[in-house]
Amino acid sequence: MTDTAASDALSPHRGVGGLVDDWSADKQAYHVPWGKAMMWIFLVSDTFIFTCFLTSYMNVRISTTEPWPYPSEIFALSFGGEPIPLILIAIMTFILITSSGTMALAVNFGYRRERTKTALLMCATAAFGVCFVGMQVFEWTKLIVEEGVRPWGNPYGAPQFGSVFFMITGFHGLHVSAGVIYLLIVARKVYRGDYEKKGYEIVEITGLYWHFVDLVWVFIFAFFYLW
Repeated sequence: MTDTAASDALSPHRGVGGLVDDWSADKQAYHVPWGKAMMWIFLVSDTFIFTCFLTSYMNVRISTTEPWPYPSEIFALSFGGEPIPLILIAIMTFILITSSGTMALAVNFGYRRERTKTALLMCATAAFGVCFVGMQVFEWTKLIVEEGVRPWGNPYGAPQFGSVFFMITGFHGLHVSAGVIYLLIVARKVYRGDYEKKGYEIVEITGLYWHFVDLVWVFIFAFFYLW
């Protein structure tokens, strides 16, 4: 190839046709895949939402004139003896932390192109997510049916407790449920070999979302259940 031909090949195409050609060729300004960049933008925006929720909760908690319920009493479970404070919440937290480990392993095996192990570890991560959501459903059912907690009031003190609890934990539970569906879809495509040619960056992108969901739960656990 002559110097002139090489220069023509590297020069940007002009006009609307050139714009369409560049766009369809997936040109990148930085060495970051578009999928990963878009996921980071989504996670940053989602961080603002959860920050607003937790900040509003802290404002309500500090400004309320009625006594705030003790989470260690409300979220206690008895297994034939004395109630154990926050035992269910501790198990839920352990499950999510464990799921981060299986997701990290899935990303590792994904870049090694061991698709069977990657798919199995992603399914295991999704199974942990299903267990978490199931325990959250049990927690909600116990509070609503047995304890009488409502979004507009509760028998334990400040009526705002129910509204902030159902809003924050419900929004996070929705994220976990969406993550489970996302994991299973990607795991199926990984197992079929759909990413053999284009690479397994999608596994890392899925992992970013799942690690974010786990990290948000750590803050919810600290601010809502331990405070």
